[in-house]
Amino acid sequence: MSELPIGDAAPPPLSYERASGRIEEIIHRLDSGEAGLRETLELVAEGRQLVEFCAAELEAVGRGLEELRLDELVARLERGDDAPAGP
Repeated sequence: MSELPIGDAAPPPLSYERASGRIEEIIHRLDSGEAGLRETLELVAEGRQLVEFCAAELEAVGRGLEELRLDELVARLERGDDAPAGP
């Protein structure tokens, strides 16, 4: 049975949790003071991309929550409810 080299394996899809975990790893590496100049530049660039990804994910979730709240408000108005639904 032949195995693919590690470099040929497709990385798992990026998630908010994986991205934020990687950001923490980058911060720890940079804080250690052990990264050279080139590695520091690469880590900062990677970190910036991950932060932008996380910000976009949070924005998408926020929009989804707003839509849910609007749907709930419309449903309450259609029922004639005056009091807001639970927390």
